[in-house]
Amino acid sequence: MSRPPLPPFDLESATLKVRLAEDAWNSQDPAQVAQAYTVDSQWRNRTDFLRGRDEIMSFLTRKWGAEQDYRLIKELWGFRNNRMAVRFAYEWHDGTGRWFRSYGNEMWEFDEAGLMCQRFASINDLPIAAEDRLFHWPGGRRPDDHPGLSELGL
Repeated sequence: MSRPPLPPFDLESATLKVRLAEDAWNSQDPAQVAQAYTVDSQWRNRTDFLRGRDEIMSFLTRKWGAEQDYRLIKELWGFRNNRMAVRFAYEWHDGTGRWFRSYGNEMWEFDEAGLMCQRFASINDLPIAAEDRLFHWPGGRRPDDHPGLSELGL
């Protein structure tokens, strides 16, 4: 299975790869998201250490069960050959209606077929008031005309 764009990346292909990842995560479909990773992909997400698509799908199912009205924006920070650094922010609320903006950085490594074989994410949560939310679009893909992180000053 191949998942274009493929490494080695240039600015255009790296930017597209990040946007495709953002779109997949905003779908909140664990099975769809997991297909972008190798079958034995290694993850560190906060303090969770995962290996393989089955663990990724289970993790994402739990995540999106707890993080409601999830909206994510990713931005390329840097790239070289088959690796990328990505920064992101997402907004969500918990079951009690408390809102958060989560900020993070990811380190990605891809195999020759364009599947992610390693993902390391560090994430911090900031409580926010509902009126301080910045990510306003219906669920799913962020509209092309919605500002990104840099345009929002994040």
